[in-house]
Amino acid sequence: MNVIFLDLKTKTQLFSLEKPSISKSLKLIQLLRMFGNKLGMPYSKQILHNLYELRVRGSQEVRIFYCYHQNQAVVVHFFVKKSQKTPQKEIKTALARISILTNI
Repeated sequence: MNVIFLDLKTKTQLFSLEKPSISKSLKLIQLLRMFGNKLGMPYSKQILHNLYELRVRGSQEVRIFYCYHQNQAVVVHFFVKKSQKTPQKEIKTALARISILTNI
């Protein structure tokens, strides 16, 4: 499955993470390419109807939000997780970006 980033800003910000987190993120994105919507826990989790997260574990817990659009996975947002629960603000940001994507 093809995996793309919604915008260049999201892609460049991902490379501002700590090196181990970048490496793990890229490995998970590669798994998403290989397995598509068959990728599940512990790597990927469905949050809402068309909102999923890649779960990067390590010293820096990262969540990469993506959705499926026109037979490809689109990375719309990511954040460094600092608490056990995913903040609603981050989910709302991802949903807003998905809405922009689907209205293009």
